[in-house]
Amino acid sequence: MSLLDYSESTIKVSVADWTTFPNAPITEALLDIRVQLPEDVNLAQLATFYNSVKARYPNKRERQSWRGGLKLAGGGELEVLQSHSGPDGYLFTSSDGKQIVQARLDGFTFNRLKPYDRWETFRDQARDLWQLYVEVAQPRQITRTALRYINRMEIPLPMRDFKDYILTVPEIAAALPQGPVKYFMQLVIPEPEIPATAIITEAMEPSADSTKVPLILDIDVFCLKVFEVKDRALWQVFENLRDLKNNIFFKSITDKTKELFLR
Repeated sequence: MSLLDYSESTIKVSVADWTTFPNAPITEALLDIRVQLPEDVNLAQLATFYNSVKARYPNKRERQSWRGGLKLAGGGELEVLQSHSGPDGYLFTSSDGKQIVQARLDGFTFNRLKPYDRWETFRDQARDLWQLYVEVAQPRQITRTALRYINRMEIPLPMRDFKDYILTVPEIAAALPQGPVKYFMQLVIPEPEIPATAIITEAMEPSADSTKVPLILDIDVFCLKVFEVKDRALWQVFENLRDLKNNIFFKSITDKTKELFLR
């Protein structure tokens, strides 16, 4: 399937509602491209990526992968399954620690930590670095494209109702004590028109500040399709994913929440 099949976003967007905040809640943005590499590409070849980026990303370290699990054994005891760890690529970090490039045996990731500027800046930097990764790793095909934005919102206390700030929240049965001290919720929502999938995660963080409660809104949108590496419409797919991410974010928060990011 060609990326040209996705050259126009079919998501109904209302760009007028997409406010640019002076105090944006984004703590980390990630652009990820998973690939299939030729069998002869190894870590030594990936390490040469550093030659192209060391002026901007001087700090280099190996990235370790880990696999393992748990199994319920006889007698109801949990058994730890054999784990495996080892290097699967490299991380290259900017001098200020705000940007990270990952060159891995399974793909490429560009991370931007707070402060986040704007989509166009983030996208263009990722695109330039991706081209350098392609030159070094020579991937055969793209298998997954994704954007992930982690937002941290500090909700002021006292708070009457979570829905004054965020519209998707867990409901507590009326007969149970109300006002959770903490919660974790995850939703997986398909978007067939792109097609893509969104994983929306909400969680409360502990806080030393008794006047605020930190709330994490983590939005991960991805497309599981096999694409040609040189397909010119790759970045239109990311525009579509960005539209989906923005729709989820702005339709999940209230005007009261937006005011927090304008201060």
